[in-house]
Amino acid sequence: MEKGRLILAKEIVKKYNISYQTLNYYTNIGLLKVIKRKGNGRLYDREEIERRLQKIRGLKNEGYPLRIISKML
Repeated sequence: MEKGRLILAKEIVKKYNISYQTLNYYTNIGLLKVIKRKGNGRLYDREEIERRLQKIRGLKNEGYPLRIISKML
């Protein structure tokens, strides 16, 4: 995987306006996947993060709980 495709957790928090707690929770329940760790940071696939966060937000807006969303993804 090329470097330009990876995004750090701190960049996700800024770019997508979510909290670290939300990012950690989504990662812990399997909605988002860490590609690799870099020092104290975590790297995610940029395209996958964007696609999944859009899908999660859309389904949450439709009223689906995260436990159902995690099964849908």
